[in-house]
Amino acid sequence: MFIDTHAHINDDKLIDDIQNVIERAHNENVDIIINSGSSYSSSKSSIEIANKFKEVYACIGIHPENCEEYNDEVEKFIIDNANNKKVVAIGEIGLDYHYEGYNCDLQKKVFIKQLELAHRYNLPVVIHSRDATKDMIEILKEYKSLLTNGGLMHCFNGSVETLNEILKLGLKVSFGGIVTFKNARNSSSLITQIPIDSFTLETDCPYLCPEPFRGNLNEPKNIPLIAKKIADILGLNIKEIEEITTKNAKNLFKKLI
Repeated sequence: MFIDTHAHINDDKLIDDIQNVIERAHNENVDIIINSGSSYSSSKSSIEIANKFKEVYACIGIHPENCEEYNDEVEKFIIDNANNKKVVAIGEIGLDYHYEGYNCDLQKKVFIKQLELAHRYNLPVVIHSRDATKDMIEILKEYKSLLTNGGLMHCFNGSVETLNEILKLGLKVSFGGIVTFKNARNSSSLITQIPIDSFTLETDCPYLCPEPFRGNLNEPKNIPLIAKKIADILGLNIKEIEEITTKNAKNLFKKLI
């Protein structure tokens, strides 16, 4: 069994076909999908989908690009649902300085608030970081005491130095379709250096579809393509990667069955 540790099957591009998306994943031995919220509305729909489909679990949280919507109502929603048996993490949360006009101070404030909620309710965090490595590492170091339930740096493609800092904090990273791209030398280097118990697989669907289907709509069914590439890099077989990453995901997301 494979686990897709970061998907957005409630995205507009997939939601109308969600039953078939889940079935196609199951046909490729992807039997658990962790659907990540990124806004108030997507977090609510993530829970709704998780409650409807036994294969789906939910993360709830406010993405840094949506930090301005974080308020008392959103915080109450997270608190009210933190103990839902299908809610496995707070996420995706973090920092994103990629687009012009971002509010650095507000992103940091909302990120820290959600780290605090995860700690209070004994949940891991799923972290998004783009063009914000320095601030991200500084916050995680300062608030290391809030990371006792672990966390996942999703879609990781940073430097080896950043990877080492993340591992020191007791966090894991996940790899997605980027590892299959022809120019993905950095990902290959990271994979050869990461401890075997510190990574999981993700699609980040509907984005980042792996080769040989790059540019198409991505789905959880493509997890084995990512696993095969990682297996080739490490000189292992795909069954070994399946077992390793499933174990790692279950060690992090403790509510998974």
